[in-house]
This record gives sequence, C-alpha cells and structure tokens, in this order.
Amino acid sequence: MAAAVRMRTWSCSSLGVFYPWMVFFTVFFGSVNETVAAPEKGLWKIAVVNGSIPIILKKAMFKDTDVVLKVVSFSCPKKVEFKIHWFLKYHPCYNEYNNIEEMYELTALSRGESLDPKPNAAGEYIEHEHSPITCSSDLHSLPGLRKAKAEPRSVIPPAGSEVPVKSDSDWIKAEYNISSSKENVIATTWRDGPYLLVVKVIPDPKDDNWNLTVNVVMRGSHGYISITEWPLMIFYMVMCVVYILYALLWFVWAACYWKDLLRIQFWIAGVIFLGMVEKAVFCAEYENTNVAGSASPGLLIFAELLSALKRTLARLLVIIVSLGYGIIKPRLGTVMHRVVGLGILYFAFASIEGVLRITGTKDSDLALLANIPLALLDSSLCWWIFVSLAQTIKTLKLRRNPVKLSLYRHFTNTLIFAVIASVIFMAWSAKKLHLADCQSDWIEVWVEDAFWRFLFSFVLLVIMFLWRPSTNNQRYAFTPLIDDSEDEEIEEFIASSNIADGIKLRSTKSETNGTAKPPETNPDEDLKWVEDNIPSSLTDVALPVLLDSDEEIMTTKYEMSKLE
Repeated sequence: MAAAVRMRTWSCSSLGVFYPWMVFFTVFFGSVNETVAAPEKGLWKIAVVNGSIPIILKKAMFKDTDVVLKVVSFSCPKKVEFKIHWFLKYHPCYNEYNNIEEMYELTALSRGESLDPKPNAAGEYIEHEHSPITCSSDLHSLPGLRKAKAEPRSVIPPAGSEVPVKSDSDWIKAEYNISSSKENVIATTWRDGPYLLVVKVIPDPKDDNWNLTVNVVMRGSHGYISITEWPLMIFYMVMCVVYILYALLWFVWAACYWKDLLRIQFWIAGVIFLGMVEKAVFCAEYENTNVAGSASPGLLIFAELLSALKRTLARLLVIIVSLGYGIIKPRLGTVMHRVVGLGILYFAFASIEGVLRITGTKDSDLALLANIPLALLDSSLCWWIFVSLAQTIKTLKLRRNPVKLSLYRHFTNTLIFAVIASVIFMAWSAKKLHLADCQSDWIEVWVEDAFWRFLFSFVLLVIMFLWRPSTNNQRYAFTPLIDDSEDEEIEEFIASSNIADGIKLRSTKSETNGTAKPPETNPDEDLKWVEDNIPSSLTDVALPVLLDSDEEIMTTKYEMSKLE
C-alpha cells in the first residue's frame, strides 16, 4: 500500500502550474549541452604526394600574424621541379567556408584555375607563385621560401576603381629579399578576422613519384591561439578563479558548522570540486594550444571525460534536491537506484559524444547514435526534476512548513530565471550565429560556449547560498514526526483509520437516583471535533476535490494527522 501511495502522489494539482515549464525544459535541455570543440590549431604538419589535393586551412587570426610555409623533409627519386602556388584570403563572414573540403571538390568546374572555392565571395586576398624549386635524390635540404610583396586586393573592387588583372605577373610573383624578411614567412595578415589559406604544389613532370612533408605555422604576438578563442581562454582563467573562490567559501562554511552538515551539502561540495578541476583542465588545454600550436589529444580526452562527469553529477544534484532528499525524506530508497542508473547512462553517452566531437567525427553516424540517447536522457531527467519539484512543494504545503517551503520557492524562482535567460540567449544566438547567412560578428562566437557554463555557475551559486551550512542547518533537515519508517507509518495510519470508522464510544454514567447524568464537556474533544469537521483554510476545502483518487485522499489525511 505504501508503495502504491508513493507511486500515485505525483499526480497533484500543483503540477498544472509547472506543466508549461516542464515541457519547455524537456525540449530545451534535450537539445542544449555545454559543448566545446577542440581549439583551433596554429601548427600543421602535412604530407604531400603526387596527386594530392591542395592544402586547405582556415583560421581566425590577429593582425600581423606571420604565415610560415616550410618543407621539412622530401623524397625525390628523380629530378623534379616544384612550383608552390598559394592563396590567402580574408573573408568577413565567419561561416563562409564551412565544410571547405567538400566545397572545394564540388566547385572544381566553376572556379577553373582559381584556388578560391568561392571566387565571388566578399573579402580581400593575396595570391603568390614562388620560383621553381628543384628536388633530387642528392639534395639534403630545399631552399627557403621568401615573403610575397603583393598588397591585398578586394574581390569586389570599390565603385569607380579600375579592376585589377589577376594574371599580373609583377603582383603575383614579386618577393622580398631574404635579408629583409624572415625565412619561410610567406605572408603577414593585414587585419583581424577569419582567413583561408590554400597551398598547391605543382610538379614537373607530373607523373613521377615523390613526397614532401610541409609545416604550416600561423603565429602572432598572442601566440598560436585564434582570435575567436583568445577571449574563451581568458574566460576559463576567470572561471577557474571563481570556482576556487566557491571552494574556499564552501570549505569555510563547512568547517564552521561541520557538526550540523546535511547529506545534500556533500553533493554540492562534489559538484564544486569537479567544476574547479574541469575549468583548470580546459584552461590548461587552451594555454597548451597557445604555446605549442596544437592541443594534446590525451589532455583533450581527459577534459571531455571530466566535463561529462561534472555535468552528470550536476544533473543528479538537481534531481535529488527536487526529490527533497534530506529535507522531507531521510533516504530515497529504491528511487536512488534509478537516480544512479540514469547517472551512469548519462555519463556513458556524454563521454562518447564528447570524445567523438573533439576527434572530428561530430557529423558521423556514430556521433548521431550517441547524441540521440543523450538528448532523450536529458529530456527524461528534466521531466523527472519538475515532477519531483511539484510533489515536494505540495508536501511542504500540507505539512505547513514555511521555512522549507520558502527554500524551494527560491529554488523554483532560480530555475524560472534560468529559463528566461536561456530563451533570450537562444534567440540572440540563433539570430546572430546560426540563422545568419553571414556571421559578421565573429568576435562573439566564444560567447556561445561561455554562456552555458556561466549560467550553470550562477545556478550553482544560488544553490550554495540556499543550502549553505549554518547554525540553523537543522531547520532544513528531515525530522520524523511519528516513526522512522515511512512504510510502517502509512500502514499503521490506514489500520487505525479503519478501526476508528467501525467503533463508536459512548460515555454515560448513572447517578445514584437512577437518572442519567449528562456527559461532561471536554475542551480537547471539542477542539478535535472542530479540527475534523471545520476546514481551517480554503485549501482544505478545495484539496479533496482537486485530488483524483482514494489513495491520495488517504495520503492527505496521513499528512494532516502528523500535525495533530
């Protein structure tokens, strides 16, 4: 019977208030995650063989960033002459060259001999063709490349100006002397923004077997990191300091009131610790990319696994808070097994999705198989959170516990604020970043990754203050009213109610003269009759109508009996 009562008590009248928010959160959190791809490289080592497609690289760079192209090793069984032809283009639209490899193959006929996959796309470019380089088996090294003298040209020239001739030999072949420029620096960026570099090696003769290993380096005054990820690296540094302050504040609170700590406060400490380590690892990942030119694969995988673990524990924390763990329930019983099971599943799929994302297989079928269960799990967790939160608030109203009820109302207001902030940000992000044909505000790309982590940190801060250790900790702790076992309480209450319905007690006393004496009036019995028959508030009148089963009416009577 007790199990049946617990299974049915979620269907309460207050659920109607939360239903729109539940639907929104189910859809919203099923599609939103804290996802960050691997940082953009600044150093590439590429093998080029006979018949290879051109080298195609894109990166958002600071102004005055040097682009270095160097042949570090080669194998030429026969004498071969190479012409290195490259094309560097600044494009104002950040999303202009998404899926550039597929685009280059599809535009082979439309572009002709041009190296630009989109010759008519807006932007400025430099094109250069180096003098032929002779390669043979008896050479130990190849000569270095010189920097091009060409000034950037606009794809669409201003009105009234003369259209430049693209086959201008002076513009396409002029180079600086070796003494006046750094060796192997072929170009320098002329403004902040996204760039596209295409390098083509043209052999003569074309049918010989040969191979080259080419290093491409893009390094500026800030290091190897791109201009769009520089603010994100600073953000992770700041968030690392913020989480350290969170941890110190929570440690001081816990040390001052360590005798009165609640179990839920240990969960909060775990989330703070994982958040602090996660931000430190991401900060180290971006710093390593900035110094070395590329991120360490092992560090990337460790960061994604740690992020998946933190996200899992954070969701479990919100679930057990919504269930009233340690507040209205001393233990979760079999429900805890479901919580742990969902947590394990979520961690597994989040880890798979994160590893596939950073290894460059985000759009593959395998990544899709990981994303679908992850979205379904997120939706299930959010539905469960709001169902449990509605039931917990209903129970606190029945028990007339204003302290705990105020706590959960503040928690609910925080979730509503998170919903409103998320809707506003999603609308802004869709307009500026996702639905725009031209992402001209490329400097704001980092905000999309940073916002969700900042929002979670804000919600965590609110939870910390609501459930902070204090001298009044026990006001929020579960305090049994009748017995320690909830099942025994409900069964004993049902049995006593059935006995009381079938027994009527009469109190009569005869006097010595044989006449019956009226029963004495007992004030306690009168008060009990008033409490049983006269509702104390409008809620008591409306509640039986709103509840929809005999079991829920029995549960309500049981809650009211605790107050007596």
